[in-house]
Amino acid sequence: MSKGHRSQIKKARNAETNAAKMPMATAKYQMVSAQKAQFVLNLIRGKSVKEADAILLYQPQKAARIARKVLLSAVANAENNKGMNKDELVVAYATANQGPILKRIRARAKGRAYRIEKKTSHISIGVDNK
Repeated sequence: MSKGHRSQIKKARNAETNAAKMPMATAKYQMVSAQKAQFVLNLIRGKSVKEADAILLYQPQKAARIARKVLLSAVANAENNKGMNKDELVVAYATANQGPILKRIRARAKGRAYRIEKKTSHISIGVDNK
């Protein structure tokens, strides 16, 4: 049995199929946590591509630099593969999913060891016409 009401399941399934049709770009295994990347992506979701690029250009976060590269790649995919006009594009889909966690050990006093978890994320951005 799947969880949720029938309408919720349909909404999730339709969102996935619509996301597959729009031009997208993904950066996988990026060394930034998904939570930190999601803060940056929330700023650009629903904005025009020109406005989103300006926002990402002047954000100080590491995730903003990565997201800007992904955004420009998604725009290039839209122009070259789908024949869309760059000026009419908006950021329709922007998400950061958790990637694998790199586990490292840090030596501590009295022979102890602490675990360091280096989190990674997969950043995806999709663009669509207005």
